[in-house]
Amino acid sequence: MQNPSVEMRRAFGFLFVCVSIAVGAASVISELAYINNLPLYYLAIIWLGSFGAVFGAGAPKFRKVAPAIRGRMKTSVKWPFSAKAVNGICWAGPFAAIGAFPSFYQYLILLGIGLGNLSTYFLIKKYSNADNREQLIVAVISLAAVPVAVIIDSSLFARHQDIAAMLSRILIAIAYAAGGAFALFGGKAGPVGFDPTTSGSLQ
Repeated sequence: MQNPSVEMRRAFGFLFVCVSIAVGAASVISELAYINNLPLYYLAIIWLGSFGAVFGAGAPKFRKVAPAIRGRMKTSVKWPFSAKAVNGICWAGPFAAIGAFPSFYQYLILLGIGLGNLSTYFLIKKYSNADNREQLIVAVISLAAVPVAVIIDSSLFARHQDIAAMLSRILIAIAYAAGGAFALFGGKAGPVGFDPTTSGSLQ
């Protein structure tokens, strides 16, 4: 029987890889749609279709790993209110700020993913004694990608904002691909005595 902590890590690795593929595919197809002057509503169809296709194709696997994913997610209800508040602000704050600063949306998305995963990583480590480094990898790469996206947007592709936006989304895909690959192929099991049912939450 497989170690439950290894099973959970690989479940999230699979989830992260699927997110990476969906984001990467949608980013490229969206750019092609823009180049061909397709109506804006096509973007919603492209993104929904990309995620639907990827997660639909992975449905048989998701049915097997769903219990492990739910086990990590649902235990965040046991966190203190202050921890939940911090985690919620880290995830939702940057995304909410897009309404006030729409021109910075590509940076704020990277910031939200980075801060959200980082806060969840530290809270899981504190309250569940679990070192989910795949989540830390996503966080670090996403945060490091913010200045990279700024450089791409303001200098390298200053006259081609569509390409700059696509590349910022590709950076998100890279972050999740790296975290997923680590979880699937390079991650170690949790500490001795680790109980995967109290491993925290991925928001």
